[in-house]
Amino acid sequence: MTIYIALLRGINVGGHHKMKMADLKSLLESMGLQKVKTYIQSGNVLFESEDGAEQLSKRMENELNRIFGFPVPVVLRTAEELKQLILDCPYSTDSLNEGESVQIAFLGREPAREGIDHMYAYNNEFEECKIKGKEVYFYFRKSIRDSKLAPQLPKLGVPATVRNWKTVSKLEDLSKSL
Repeated sequence: MTIYIALLRGINVGGHHKMKMADLKSLLESMGLQKVKTYIQSGNVLFESEDGAEQLSKRMENELNRIFGFPVPVVLRTAEELKQLILDCPYSTDSLNEGESVQIAFLGREPAREGIDHMYAYNNEFEECKIKGKEVYFYFRKSIRDSKLAPQLPKLGVPATVRNWKTVSKLEDLSKSL
């Protein structure tokens, strides 16, 4: 069995696309997923399955749309992939100053070179990103709310969902106990 982390995009944000985690958990268990565990309301789910990631994400997206009535992009990573992407983080996360943050955008697939170049063109002294495979690592020296870089993420042309470093770290911890 493989341990997966499902990252659902755009649920329970600003009062839109509401989804109770208990309902989400029940739905995923009814799909045959094992040891389903949710973390916070923003759509983070850990579970075990023998199925492959691509097949799982499509099945999950179809069921979520059918049951909840709106499309929900699902990005999956295995526990091993999550561990590796944490090790690959190009930014120090141990001593962030007030207002600084590290965030990771999890992509549905690797972006094209044009999209990567577009993102890199927005790197500056206040914010920057580094793209490795299917992850975009963001480092914000000021609040993400004022970012000119973060709104460029859709220009990559691939499904993406962003999590802060604290959430990513917690998901790794939870995957170890599954």
